[in-house]
Amino acid sequence: MDSRKPRVLVVDDERNVLKTISIALESFGLEIVATSKPQDVLDLLRSNTFDVAFVDLKMSPMDGMEVLSELKKYSPDTTTIIMTAHGSIDSAVEAIKKGAHDYLQKPFGFEELQLFFDKVWEHHRLRAEVRELREELSARQAVSEIVTRSRTMMEQLDLASRVAESTLSILIEGESGTGKELLTEFVHKKSPRAEKPLIKVNCAAIPDQLLESELFGYVRGAFTGALKDRQGRFEAADGGTIFLDEIAELSPTIQAKLLRVLQSKEYERIGENQTRKTDVRVIAATNRNLDEALKEGTFREDLFYRLNAIRLKLPPLRERPEDIPLLLQHFLKKYSGGKFIELSPEAERILRGYRWSGNVRELEHVIERSVILCNNARIEVEHLPEELRALAEKPDLLLSLEEMERIHIKKILQQAKDYDEAARLLGVDRKTLLNKRKKFDL
Repeated sequence: MDSRKPRVLVVDDERNVLKTISIALESFGLEIVATSKPQDVLDLLRSNTFDVAFVDLKMSPMDGMEVLSELKKYSPDTTTIIMTAHGSIDSAVEAIKKGAHDYLQKPFGFEELQLFFDKVWEHHRLRAEVRELREELSARQAVSEIVTRSRTMMEQLDLASRVAESTLSILIEGESGTGKELLTEFVHKKSPRAEKPLIKVNCAAIPDQLLESELFGYVRGAFTGALKDRQGRFEAADGGTIFLDEIAELSPTIQAKLLRVLQSKEYERIGENQTRKTDVRVIAATNRNLDEALKEGTFREDLFYRLNAIRLKLPPLRERPEDIPLLLQHFLKKYSGGKFIELSPEAERILRGYRWSGNVRELEHVIERSVILCNNARIEVEHLPEELRALAEKPDLLLSLEEMERIHIKKILQQAKDYDEAARLLGVDRKTLLNKRKKFDL
């Protein structure tokens, strides 16, 4: 048996039988909690964790099937054994169908009970080990998508891992494509909420007039077109995690409503007076400098401090060039379909020397595209996107005005620390820069 002392719950409304079984199990070196009142089991589950439960089938005022139901609901990791007298085998088999591990037929002897328990404990121990291995595998799979050898990135991953089990809000800062969504998935999978939903919302992609209804839902008749009740993202994420990307784009009205959710865990659907509760961990992300937004007054200070319980900063790819070769090989493997695909020396030189203003996401798209275009298992310069080929092959004088504008904006985006600085260097406002970025697909 495991060196840890197993905790066992015994439930039987016949006191003599209860005492006999408890004494026998204690002699095996087990920690026993026994009750002759099946109605007390729920209270015991609230204050105790049990590895194994022996539950008599015929009891009152609750029978064994009802106790089994409570165990499966409130302590699903407990291995439950149904004890049954001769003649109740059919009911015991039904209990197994509803989640019991096995049944033990009364009367039974001391040695029979010991052998039976040894088998039950081995099953329980192996099941727990499998569960732990799956959790570890899940965590490793989450990490495997965040490919890095950068010390800064490893420090941020370590911090994310340490705070994952808490309920603290997290603010992730980083340029577009640095892996904010992957880091959110990593935190969620490592948290106690892993089995609950992870709901993702891109606040910049939803028009402001629709975002409130997306987040909080609405009731029928709340506005034109509201033909039926609809739950919002916070309601869908209850018990889990909600990821609010581009949080800096929220309007003052939405900011105020979000602050209320963070403070009191309360909200209302649009068009109703009923206050609803929600248990959601909020992870917010932004590619803007929120400190600047605070100074400008476009982002609420009280909301910032609520979101900023834990602050994670993902460096742009140009600040961790040691990751580029690793990422190139990772994405080649991901998109090769099992075939061996390599980079020509010139193509690799260009890819390694590029500053990747779109960060890891841009690099991934370039490799995915190049793998599709290459025909002989070797990516050449000709398979790279136009802007990379242009930088490598064309002198500026041979480029069109539009090509020069695109390349110049690309260079500024690579060098600037954020979009606000890039807009200032280009002599345009932020909105114009974002429109240009969209036009040129940068």
